[in-house]
Amino acid sequence: MKYKETLDWMFNRLPMYQQKGASAFKDKLDNIQNFADHLNNPEKGFKSIHVAGTNGKGSSSHMLASILQEAGYKVGLYTSPHLKDFRERIKINGKKVKKRFVQTFIDEHRAFLEYHELSFFEMTVGMAFTHFAQELVDIAIIEVGLGGRLDSTNIIVPEVSLITNIGYDHMQILGDTLEKIALEKAGIIKRNVPVVISERQPETEMIFNLIAHQKKSTVLFGDELDMVTHKTDLLGEYQKKNSKGVVACIQQLKGFEVSDKAIKKGLSRVVKNTGLLGRWQILDDKPLTVCDTAHNKESLQTVLEQVKQQKYRHLHIVLGFVNDKQVDDLVAMFPKEASYYFVKPNIPRGLDVKKLFAIALEHGLSGECFPQVSSGLEQAKKNAKKKDLIYVGGSTFVVAEVV
Repeated sequence: MKYKETLDWMFNRLPMYQQKGASAFKDKLDNIQNFADHLNNPEKGFKSIHVAGTNGKGSSSHMLASILQEAGYKVGLYTSPHLKDFRERIKINGKKVKKRFVQTFIDEHRAFLEYHELSFFEMTVGMAFTHFAQELVDIAIIEVGLGGRLDSTNIIVPEVSLITNIGYDHMQILGDTLEKIALEKAGIIKRNVPVVISERQPETEMIFNLIAHQKKSTVLFGDELDMVTHKTDLLGEYQKKNSKGVVACIQQLKGFEVSDKAIKKGLSRVVKNTGLLGRWQILDDKPLTVCDTAHNKESLQTVLEQVKQQKYRHLHIVLGFVNDKQVDDLVAMFPKEASYYFVKPNIPRGLDVKKLFAIALEHGLSGECFPQVSSGLEQAKKNAKKKDLIYVGGSTFVVAEVV
């Protein structure tokens, strides 16, 4: 198969959580463990840091990779979902995996993948681990896809585990309380492997302390450690919490020499070193147009606070969601004085724009409906003056269509 045909097969042949939602989620690790055995256990061929959490795990993963690159190491980075190019998920020192590797990997293992009905995420994890092992990375930063305990990445034994902020997301799978969600995230804690919790939260700290004690793992809360807070090129005040957890994680990493200079430089060059997209990303200057992948209550609250801190004449918001979120609660957070452009992300899970419009009206928001993200953004640009602010968000998949 050619590269595009390979991707089409991967996306269409097998379930993909980002497209289909909970129906694509598998509640056990048997498949990925069998696949790892079939691949001669590539997860044992490199050292790693495992990153879980509801909010900030993507940014934190990229920060870790950037710092370790600045320290002179060959660093693998596995994240999800991708915004524009599938290969964003698998990188080494900021460079995406080659198309030829993706094609060859699927061609070689297609019979196994079909016979065992592996999910899109399971096959992607196997692909990433194989790539990192073959390329002899010094260390790989592995971001959890969903949850932790039953996530396909959870077959690794990392050098350190990092768990970022816990919030309400994917509740139909992970549970309807912060305690239940934290228990799933805590599933990445391994015996005698230190774990850093980026932020102490009253509802979850007992869970993390309990699991860490059972696993004989040292647990540290990053936001309470006395350390210098270095600036990062990732815009948004909320990144300060993420960076503290990241630095604490680096400090717990044994066998790697990482200077303060490398930490400072790495945090200041995250986008340049790793190619991270969609975190308070500036799309245009006049008018100022920004997008952010925040898509749950906690992350949106933080990003909307960032919006408030901006100076602008009038606010325009291009907004869309997926249909398995608590959309009513999310819409209630948005300011009434803005002009809205309601859109539907172009995936099966995309929330019907008429339903979103009806919910918005109930919360006193006014605006227009658009069948596509691009047409909503285009109209916002036509309406906005130079000193206005345009914010695009609500879903990772809305942002994917504009970056």
